[in-house]
Amino acid sequence: MSQSLQNKVAVVTGAASGIGRASTEALVASGATVVMVDRDLAAMEKIKKQHNDKVIPLVTDLLDTKSCSELVPNILEKTGKIDIFHANAGCYIGGDLIDADPDAIDRLINLNVSTVMKNVHAVLPHMIERGNGDIIVTSSVAGHYPVQWEPVYAASKWAMTCFVQTVRRQINKHGLRIGSVSPGPVITALLADWPEENLKKAKEMGSIIEPSEIAEAIIFMLTRPRNVTIRDIVIMPSAQDL
Repeated sequence: MSQSLQNKVAVVTGAASGIGRASTEALVASGATVVMVDRDLAAMEKIKKQHNDKVIPLVTDLLDTKSCSELVPNILEKTGKIDIFHANAGCYIGGDLIDADPDAIDRLINLNVSTVMKNVHAVLPHMIERGNGDIIVTSSVAGHYPVQWEPVYAASKWAMTCFVQTVRRQINKHGLRIGSVSPGPVITALLADWPEENLKKAKEMGSIIEPSEIAEAIIFMLTRPRNVTIRDIVIMPSAQDL
């Protein structure tokens, strides 16, 4: 992988596992310094040991109002700049709406929608002042197709599809880019709620993909010439029937 992001500072939320970890690894391989944002310090420290000063762990609870509001100022205090912000943290609810826990619905909407909006809102003034910056949002194929077995999760990702496309039109005049990466089923902790039978079947059929394949798409988006914006990439297993 080329060092095309040399000297860039990237931020990845939900960075300790899954797509966030794969994104961190890919960004470091491309030359960036990565601020890993997560609640799991032990997991982040393991990754830091592999990359030394190319990784900066930052323990943050994005569902805590104070912790979330301090995120961007804390990062800028450590790095002085943010070139790339990957809003990746999220959670999942599957199954019929009637069976969902209302508190879990609130948590999902807060993390998958409100937190992303607040994080982007917080980083925009810094990027606008510099006249440069890239924002990537982890969405889902469920943000493009009405997946009937996950109405709460899918609704949150439809919101992100709209958010990215509307914000893009507001910030492109400032030299900034925003795009979303929309995977199908990925082998991450988000699928912990999947029935074991469904997960086993998905693996057997090849209808589930690895986080590293999403990370490769993110690097592609970030390394296009500045006159090119990849608004959204939908990545799904070839065996997925959507």
